[in-house]
Amino acid sequence: MATCVCWFHLDLRLTDHPALDAAVASGDAVIPLYILDDDAAGKWQPGGASRWWLHHSLASLAADLEALGSRLVLARGQAEEIIPRIMAASGATTLHTHTRHEPWSRDQLGRVSSALEGRARINTYTGTLLKSPGQVLSKTGNRMRVFTPFKRNLLAGEPPRPALPRPSRIPAPAAWPEGDSLDALDLLPSSKSGQQDWATGMAAHWQVGEAAAHSAFDRFLDGTIDHYDTSRDLPSEIGTSRLSPHLHFGEISPVSIYHRVMERGLTNSGAEVFLSEIIWREFSHELLDQFPFMPDAPLRNEFSRFPWRDDYADDLAAWQAGRTGFPLVDAGMRELYSTGWMHNRVRMITASFLTKHLLIPWQEGERWFWDTLVDADLASNSAGWQWVAGCGADASPYFRVFNPITQGDKFSAHDYVRRWVPEIAGRDDRGLFSPRDDGAGLFAASEDGTYPLPLVDHPTGRERALSAFQRIKSA
Repeated sequence: MATCVCWFHLDLRLTDHPALDAAVASGDAVIPLYILDDDAAGKWQPGGASRWWLHHSLASLAADLEALGSRLVLARGQAEEIIPRIMAASGATTLHTHTRHEPWSRDQLGRVSSALEGRARINTYTGTLLKSPGQVLSKTGNRMRVFTPFKRNLLAGEPPRPALPRPSRIPAPAAWPEGDSLDALDLLPSSKSGQQDWATGMAAHWQVGEAAAHSAFDRFLDGTIDHYDTSRDLPSEIGTSRLSPHLHFGEISPVSIYHRVMERGLTNSGAEVFLSEIIWREFSHELLDQFPFMPDAPLRNEFSRFPWRDDYADDLAAWQAGRTGFPLVDAGMRELYSTGWMHNRVRMITASFLTKHLLIPWQEGERWFWDTLVDADLASNSAGWQWVAGCGADASPYFRVFNPITQGDKFSAHDYVRRWVPEIAGRDDRGLFSPRDDGAGLFAASEDGTYPLPLVDHPTGRERALSAFQRIKSA
């Protein structure tokens, strides 16, 4: 029997996996392969929280493969060296894999293609998005940079391909190539590495893997989706799908999600808004494909002249630690550090506070989220930060400054703040979100007397931000 290799990336599932489906359909024995290539990813290699999730997702995928009589071969190093070696040792002549859309991954695939030239064939498939970047075009055939028409044209065009079934068996090769153990990938923090094991508490908040992803989606479809349009803005409620890390690691495909939502029917605004969020992910990848520099530089060129502060080290550290003196901001940052996730409404508030109240460059926040989010996606993370900072495509206007005091009341975040900022849990609802503005205030309500003074008062921070924006408008 001939042999082929199925190269996994951020597609750690068996259901609706076009590359695996084609590999099995070929009749060849299949070697499932995952490579941790940190050199290729460079500074965008998985951050600490993502590495924790990746470890457990790979363990789940390996167990699922073993149940079908297969196994997951793991390797750490440069893909252009590992793949030719494994294919030569196994006699494989075909590599099946999904197209990836990060700039570094395209370069990586180019090097693999060069290394295999004349020796093996590479078959690529669309498996991580509904549509590949460049497929959704305007009426004039141009690529798009505004979300609403992008969404409209995606929905009006050909629907995504049908979701593929999970294979019932995967033919195994006569001999398995040597690989590394999961522990050898060194994805978990360790005392030896000197890393702080801040990921320890994440296990209490997440179930990882394909089965967990589909269970979470089932629960969401059972009722939450019907009021998602309003519940998604309420941090104190379980009103979101919490599918973002499962989607990022490909434990569930956007195609599967799309078809199940459409089969259920867009019978209410909750389902429509949820589908918009799935398409926002598509739009972010469209932007990244058009602008490979998006994770590093503003899409709006005038923001390259923005007068960010350069004396912000202490304020950045306070923001990262959830000690800004603004309870809603601090609750979000503590939730992030404890769970690897933050409620979407609070993500916008904390990002606005960093870039506008504190005048700290958005790239600093992007990097912190990259290291601490379990759903840190290069396209969505960079597009989201540029949206809040006002410098991206179709971005929120810079002069929109989220008020971290009124937002708490508006979106009923009282229980949320009391959970994550317990030192002020005894404060009454009326003053829970207000920073201390006198000699008592939050300090008196804090059980241990250690809640910090606000880094800046809201009116001063807002006016400073608008003044900075005016400088680049008039330049």
